[in-house]
Amino acid sequence: MRIHLIISMLLSLFAVSAHAAGIDAEAAKQLAKSNDCFKCHAVDKTKKGPSYKSIAAKYKGKPDAEAKLIKQITTAPKVKLDDGTEEEHKIIDSKDKNQQKNLVGWILSL
Repeated sequence: MRIHLIISMLLSLFAVSAHAAGIDAEAAKQLAKSNDCFKCHAVDKTKKGPSYKSIAAKYKGKPDAEAKLIKQITTAPKVKLDDGTEEEHKIIDSKDKNQQKNLVGWILSL
């Protein structure tokens, strides 16, 4: 019985959700929508760009993930698409660092 309690407590400690991390998922989705991010990305399927879930998996556990993704959405780097073509990544229209962090945090939480 005691071991079940300990396991349950450990599992709850490791369970991180967007809500627990202080992320406003609705605000993040709205920012992504208003910037046409969903034109190239979807939450769980590849479109012109990778899915947000695959981006989260790629950066999982990497300490510089947030910084790299913020740079991606604020500096228009060249990105290589699955078909081999390259284009500049769109810059989001928000200069608000909190909105940028919230969007990236939401993506990484998927």
